[in-house]
Amino acid sequence: MNIEFANGPDPLSRSAGARLAEAAVCAALCLPPAALRQGRRGVSRVAFGRQIAMYLTHVSFGLNFSQVGLTFGRDRTTVRHACALVEDRRSEPGFELALVALEAALALRHRSLAPEAGR
Repeated sequence: MNIEFANGPDPLSRSAGARLAEAAVCAALCLPPAALRQGRRGVSRVAFGRQIAMYLTHVSFGLNFSQVGLTFGRDRTTVRHACALVEDRRSEPGFELALVALEAALALRHRSLAPEAGR
């Protein structure tokens, strides 16, 4: 489910998509938002939450690994690793259901914030 940006993923749009993904993951995992932005890896629960947020930013908003890395203060190879880990867990039914719900919530929220085209 790729959410298209109106005029391409400019830096502000990239950041907005990443912050939406962060907020959704923090709400789902009961984590404080600042936890995902810390420079260090952190405890495994926080690190995995960050990995999910990076994955959602990549998949839902169509940003490449380098763009996602910039918004999260990480390297593109770290983002690639995070996406691979999340993809591997998608075979777990409960995790897949939660991830689909987060993707749908991001799509709805993004549509409600985007200006109406053609009006």
